[in-house]
Amino acid sequence: MTAEQIQAMIAAGLSCQHLTVDGDGRHWQAVVVSAQFEGLRLIARHQKVYSTLGNKMQNDEVHALSMKTFTPAEWAKSKA
Repeated sequence: MTAEQIQAMIAAGLSCQHLTVDGDGRHWQAVVVSAQFEGLRLIARHQKVYSTLGNKMQNDEVHALSMKTFTPAEWAKSKA
């Protein structure tokens, strides 16, 4: 998998105001900003992102994905 492929899968399953994916081919880092995270705890946000990858995590196509998830308001505040 490439960063672009992972990014496209996340974007296809989740409406994102900002999305970046970086990594070395096995270990990935994502920053995901979505209004769909409003009112959700961190684990629920991560589950939403993982769900966009389907079985890619289970069959080891995506070995590891660490992520930072923000609502648009949280993202704006972090950039201030």
